[in-house]
Amino acid sequence: MTEQEKFQYWLNQENLDKEVYEQLLSIKDDENEIFESFYKDLEFGTAGLRGILGAGTNRMNIYTVGKATQGFANYLKENFESPRVAIAYDSRINSELFAWVSARIMAKCGVKVYIYNELMPTPMLSFAVRHYGCEGGIVITASHNPAKYNGYKVYGPDGCQAGPEMADAILEKINKTDIFSVEMADKDDKNIEIIPDSVIDAFIDTIFAKRVYADKDAVKKLNVVYTPLNGTGRMPCLKVMNKMGMENIIVVPEQEMPDGNFPTCPYPNPEIREALEKGIQLATKVKGDILIATDPDADRVGVAVNHNGEQVLISGNEMGVLMLDYICRTRTQNGTMPKNPVAVKTIVTTAMVDQITNNYNVKLESVLTGFKFIGGVIASLEEQNRVEDYILGFEESYGYLLGEHVRDKDAVSAVMLICDMTAYYKAQGKTLIDVLNELFDKYGYFQNKTVSYAFEGASGMEKMASIMEKLRSNPPKEVAGAKIIEISDYKLSVTKNENGETPILLPKSNVLSYKLDDGCQFIARPSGTEPKLKIYIFAKAESTEKAVARVAELKADLDKIVE
Repeated sequence: MTEQEKFQYWLNQENLDKEVYEQLLSIKDDENEIFESFYKDLEFGTAGLRGILGAGTNRMNIYTVGKATQGFANYLKENFESPRVAIAYDSRINSELFAWVSARIMAKCGVKVYIYNELMPTPMLSFAVRHYGCEGGIVITASHNPAKYNGYKVYGPDGCQAGPEMADAILEKINKTDIFSVEMADKDDKNIEIIPDSVIDAFIDTIFAKRVYADKDAVKKLNVVYTPLNGTGRMPCLKVMNKMGMENIIVVPEQEMPDGNFPTCPYPNPEIREALEKGIQLATKVKGDILIATDPDADRVGVAVNHNGEQVLISGNEMGVLMLDYICRTRTQNGTMPKNPVAVKTIVTTAMVDQITNNYNVKLESVLTGFKFIGGVIASLEEQNRVEDYILGFEESYGYLLGEHVRDKDAVSAVMLICDMTAYYKAQGKTLIDVLNELFDKYGYFQNKTVSYAFEGASGMEKMASIMEKLRSNPPKEVAGAKIIEISDYKLSVTKNENGETPILLPKSNVLSYKLDDGCQFIARPSGTEPKLKIYIFAKAESTEKAVARVAELKADLDKIVE
């Protein structure tokens, strides 16, 4: 069918949901919007579904969510006896609706459902899957995307997001499902059970038990400004901070309560300064030691530090470096460091981590982008009865996991770690920026930058694919005056340099990595959750200023390549 025929097919459905019907009417005279809404099915993969809210096969609505859920239910029924699934949702528009649609479809299929009756962070979904021993999980969220987006993440029995094999198997079931023939049970069906407060308390208690070092007096003196960016972090983060004994916490009032419209931060991403602006203003006014921001589903956390009266943002790479060094430093001091410690990072994370792990004799595992791969390392350690050897996992995009209690990034435990760490150094008269500079002096002046190039719509996706193909088949000889001396193609699983070819022993992924003869590096990959091409730039120089300048030079040349 053409896009227009699909549009008419949807419009002619009997008993069509009122909201979807009105959305269809609103675009009936807009050929471009009809095309964008129907030119393909919303893609399902390891990140589940993510898309713009609206009517159509390429939009997030109760029918696309319902089709995905029916496919997931069929997968669970085929692979497990008496399967169970946990469900959570965030503050976004229609998140609660989509969660209950999913719960009612699962229940109709005979799948036991455990669902939170209020919005919860993504890590609390992973926790619920593991707590109940479920075979699967669903969380309705679009993480830090703008308000017009929502999403649907799928989890496996281990509490990790679905891996490639599981996602492909579910997709096969989804593709065999008729989008308008899915049936739902009533909300009070016997297969649906509300997750009680005791599970929330267990999550908080488990996190609290992961503290690596706590100075109770120092924590009491810490002044924190916190913003949940109108998302799910307010309840669990405040619970943890209060349990820590913190007495000086101010929440940014405009961003305190859940609001899927995100009125003061149109792009609620703690990686960008604009999203933190309200918090920065308040932190400056009250002279807070630190501003902490969690994204809408509270799996990422961003920080600004009051350093000599200026609010200085800490990047995801820098915070991971600070966390890892702090954990190694304090656990070594208090004798709790395991004999064979393991840290995990993604391939797009700063090489400065290698220096720290070498210093503390920590084994460093590097995995593909996506916390499911970090979770996979934890699962492997668990199989070897070595899960206590895991000390930290993190990625450059502001995601961290302190313990093995969940298998996804967890901003709640990260907030606890950041507060303890800030208090520890404040008692020594230092800010986190002071400590970061000390680490640069010790390990080298590393600078990193992630550049995202947006490609909206069908034409944008084609252009992004074209750029990746050009980089793969006809790569540049040099960038910013430095020659490319090594190329790693994770899709072809091979690294090429002057010495020949060596295999890459990681799952295949559409990622290209280039090493330059001056020690710099850049990596290109399409985002798995947004219509963006991401390029990660890595530089090391004789000083921070020179490293920053080198990153800028590399970015300027890469901008031209991606045009």
